Amino acid sequence: MKTGKIITTIAIVSISLFTGCKKKTTTEATSPTTSNPIVIPIQTTTQAQVAMAGAANLAILAGSGITNTGATNITGDMGLSPGTSIGGFPPGILVGTQHVNDAIANQAKLDLTAAYNDAAGRTCTDIVAIAGNVGGLTFTPGLYKSTSSLELSSGDLTFDGKGNPNAVFIIQIASALTVTSDRKVILANGASAANIFWQVGTSATFGTTSVFKGTVMALQSISFNTGATLTGRALARNGAITMSGNTIVNQ
Repeated sequence: MKTGKIITTIAIVSISLFTGCKKKTTTEATSPTTSNPIVIPIQTTTQAQVAMAGAANLAILAGSGITNTGATNITGDMGLSPGTSIGGFPPGILVGTQHVNDAIANQAKLDLTAAYNDAAGRTCTDIVAIAGNVGGLTFTPGLYKSTSSLELSSGDLTFDGKGNPNAVFIIQIASALTVTSDRKVILANGASAANIFWQVGTSATFGTTSVFKGTVMALQSISFNTGATLTGRALARNGAITMSGNTIVNQ
């Protein structure tokens, strides 16, 4: 086991690379410096797309309810199943079709469950274990796993497609995902929001004016604070989705 230098004045994240039966662990600060750059191991296992099937066209899909305050703009369909309560449209604007307990919403929920289980069940010999705050890191294509909650704070998170527009990133999170105010997900070198999949074991919360990318599949609820934006999908299996003056584009 090799341990990198620890910068004690900022948050710490542990990164582990599993290769075969061996575990290689490094502990690094969440913000890189010239003398102590953070390097995520390059994975050789190529991950396949997570098939969204009937949930693919939905920008928003919830289980118990959907609420909005303010000038939220959604591009893509919106679905609710089995709940019946959608509030705040208007003033929210939906550029798409609303589905409440119809055949499309009900099938989308079944397909979301299948996609969630697919993402949660992925494994490989070179999976990268992550924990704590991943702000300031750069993810390359592959599979990432957190056995607790995950936070994006104290820096932005970059996805580097390594020149491959089809590169797939899957992030498994055992409990909550929290993105603090103003934090951003940045796409580089061909990475696409359509190929990033976040499997969240409980709920996801997006801070004020945060900028996020990818398909978020939460077992419970998803909450967007004022001005938060998402390029991708917000899909809550059992709970509600709450919005407040947000921009959400299914891409």
